Amino acid sequence: MARPVISLKARALRYLSAREHSRSELARKLARHAQEDDDVEQLLDWLEAAKFLSQARFCESLVNRRAKRFGNSRILAELQSHGVGSAALAEVRTDLVAGETARAVEVWQRKFGSAGLDAAARAKQMRFLMQRGFSHQAIRVAMASAPADDDVFPDDLTNDA
Repeated sequence: MARPVISLKARALRYLSAREHSRSELARKLARHAQEDDDVEQLLDWLEAAKFLSQARFCESLVNRRAKRFGNSRILAELQSHGVGSAALAEVRTDLVAGETARAVEVWQRKFGSAGLDAAARAKQMRFLMQRGFSHQAIRVAMASAPADDDVFPDDLTNDA
């Protein structure tokens, strides 16, 4: 039994019902299934006019999915790769800057929990945060928030001596 042919509009709505997409990402996905008489750009214009496709919602969705794991530069680079305009990038950048150091500390604590004992271990931790896209300032704050070796032991062990 042959599978029914899904219209381009239905396919677009199915993609958008799963998650938010950028205009360029949705255009790329739909172009694979477009027939000769289908106009993908016209469909995308209709989706934007009907508020099914929104660049602001896409930015917000991507930031919410990535912010707990990645730094500002990585999130902004991903948005740029999805074809988000420079005005929207500037707006997202201002929203992200305020919380980057707190996110860096949280990511560092989740991964490592305590500071490395030697310079090589600390360098490894810093490289990890750099690969996640955190700024140098946020990395410095995260590494400075590491408890000292004396603070690692519980109070009751130090009072017994």
